[in-house]
Amino acid sequence: MIIAITGATGFVGQAVLDEAGRRRLAVRALTRKEQAPREGVSWVRGDLADHAALAQLVRGADAVLHIAGVVNAPDKAGFLAGNVAGTRAVLEAAIAAGVLRFLCVSSLAAREPDLSDYGHSKRAAEEMVTASSLDWCVVRPPAIYGPRDTEMLELFKAARFQFMPMPPKGRASIIHVDDLARLLLDLVPGGESASQRIFEPDDGRPSGWAHHELAAAIGAAMGRKVWAPAMPKALLMGAARLDRVMRGDKAKLTPDRARYMSHPDWVSAPDKAVPPDLWQPHMATRAGLAESAQWYREAGWI
Repeated sequence: MIIAITGATGFVGQAVLDEAGRRRLAVRALTRKEQAPREGVSWVRGDLADHAALAQLVRGADAVLHIAGVVNAPDKAGFLAGNVAGTRAVLEAAIAAGVLRFLCVSSLAAREPDLSDYGHSKRAAEEMVTASSLDWCVVRPPAIYGPRDTEMLELFKAARFQFMPMPPKGRASIIHVDDLARLLLDLVPGGESASQRIFEPDDGRPSGWAHHELAAAIGAAMGRKVWAPAMPKALLMGAARLDRVMRGDKAKLTPDRARYMSHPDWVSAPDKAVPPDLWQPHMATRAGLAESAQWYREAGWI
């Protein structure tokens, strides 16, 4: 079996390559720049706008795992280019090559497409996949954490100073990147329970985590007791505008992200849970957070 993967050099993609290596699976992976040789991986140079590279990527593949996407962009056009046009190009390449199995990594943000440009672009990408003739499966991960992650890193950094401002009161699910990687590869073969389905996996914690609970757990992983006040939406939006002024297109907290973060319910839906006989999370979250904190320390990130 050959699995064609986009986004293999990113946070989730690297975990998938690690897991594929453990399973001794053959992978063909798209990359923008030269990569070191890796056992079991054939690198294809190109990006989502390079149709020749995509054709080479999917040729003869048994399944396509589309992980690549844009999580932060300065405007709506950036999200549409990365998440909508990119997904369309990969889909078209897969169909032209006769690939039947197509797995798409989306986001819980797709549940609320009117809330943010990011969510709108992920829903639009999902709709293209689900309308296709392929044997598709869509995975909507919640917040993903683990070694190499740069998104939740900011919370670990804040925990050092025992002050971790959080979004307005609400709840969210999370998942360790290694559990997500296992899930994505477990879904590759397809089958009745994994075809034409949208899944929302999580760490197995019913009803997710209240924001203050998650802050306390990250603080504990850092050996700190943190103060985690809930920021009103207006204050969060103001902070987003300030970040845009300070860091321009490199801003992490954009107004689009602030609108997303202000939503009170990012808990994975029980009716979209992965069947337990197909996959279950292995990583206990508190242990996973502690592991992540240790990795950040050893890597010199905190």
